[in-house]
Order: sequence, then structure tokens, then C-alpha cells
Amino acid sequence: MIEIKNLNKAFGEKRILKDINVEIRDGELFSVIGPSGIGKSTFIKCLIRLLRPESGQILVDGVDIGSTSNEFTLAKVRRSFGYLFQEGALFDSLTVLENVAFGLRYLTDVPKSDYPRIVKEKLALVGLKDVEHLKPSELSVGMKKRVSLARSVAAEPKYMLYDEPTTGLDPVTTGMVKDLITDMRAKLKITSVVVTHDLSLALELSSRVAMLYGGEFVEVSEPAKFRQSENKGVREFMEISNLSRTGPDKDCK
Repeated sequence: MIEIKNLNKAFGEKRILKDINVEIRDGELFSVIGPSGIGKSTFIKCLIRLLRPESGQILVDGVDIGSTSNEFTLAKVRRSFGYLFQEGALFDSLTVLENVAFGLRYLTDVPKSDYPRIVKEKLALVGLKDVEHLKPSELSVGMKKRVSLARSVAAEPKYMLYDEPTTGLDPVTTGMVKDLITDMRAKLKITSVVVTHDLSLALELSSRVAMLYGGEFVEVSEPAKFRQSENKGVREFMEISNLSRTGPDKDCK
């Protein structure tokens, strides 16, 4: 379980996160939604301590990484996480095999001789085969997303973080990414945290949806209940997203 207690983050005088309190349960798919620039990526980067909060606790399986400066503790906890960056962040100079094996090299004690087998398995998990020798420049946008996800799960993390996974994608590739997120959760029994401005994605896939508004979580609920929220920020965001209060739900429990 991940427990967030009184989390605060600011950049200069601007407070981005204000006393955030939430629990992310084992095995669930937890989505954080809100307009671009509201602080969603800041939240997810605090979870893995890519950003250090001004105050508050971030408890990952009981270990508080919110304020620690102990690099050994941080490194140990970070090994529990996989992270799919918004732009994929593949290394252009490396082959697909080298990209996917990157985390194995730095986060695990897996023998180098096992890298090809593990890479092949993880690529198959995301629906790719016989691409190990290719460079990122030779891949389609959708294939790059798949390779990035294979790299994220190669070290078998307990938690998976997705930062705006469908931004800038066409509808077909967006649908593919949605399926991948669902498949990873089902196949790997992994706890997933998705930050997105795509409300339809969040309502379709999530166990619970959290709305970040004014630096606070103003609503945290299951999709069906989220649609019925009376919170002003939620109502405005749903109207902007052109989603009705009674539209169909595909809750992923």
C-alpha cells in the first residue's frame, strides 16, 4: 500500500500540492485527473521521490520516503516502481533489447546472460516480437509505447506509474495503450497509478478516480460515484470533457 499524509509541494511561492491525504490500495488502478498544468505530474514524481516535497509523508509498504535523504532507502523503494514517462523516454542510440534491459542492469542482480530471455518475455507481454535489434527511430509511435512499457515492467515492479500515457496519440494508439494498462494490471497483479487529463480513460479503467483541483483532491471515489459528484471543480471538468453524469461506466474493480 502507498499512503500519502499531508503532502505539500511548492515551487517558489506557488503551492502546487496542499495537504494531500490518500491511500492507494494494493492491486487497484488509481487515476488522478485534472486539467494540464494542475500538478498531476508533480504528484506522481513525488510518489517516487523524483521531486522532494516540502512536507508530508509518503509511505511505501510502511517505509517513509517523503523527507529521507538516505539514498540507499530511496534506491531500495524505487526498485518497487515502474514508470512510463509521458514521452516514452527511450534511448535513441540503444537497440530495443538494450532499452528494455536498461533497468535490469541498474536495478537488479539478474545475470547479463538472462537479459535476452527476459527482454523477449516482456516484449511478448506487450504484443511485440522480433524487434530486439531495432532502434527507436525504426518504430511506430505505438510500438515505442509498447517498448517503453516493456522496459518499465522488466524488473518486475510492484507499482506501476503512468504519466499522461495517451497524450498526443491518435484514437487507435490511445485504445491500444488503454488495453496495455488493463493487461498489465491483470497479468502482473500490479498496483497502478495513472495521471491523465483524459477523463474518459480514467472512468473506463479505474478502481477509483481522484480529481486534483486547486492543489487538493476534491473528490476521490469509484467511477460511478464520481460521475454523480456535486463538487464544482468535478462538474466543470466533466462538462469540459463532454461527459454526462449518467454515461456508461466500465469500472475496473
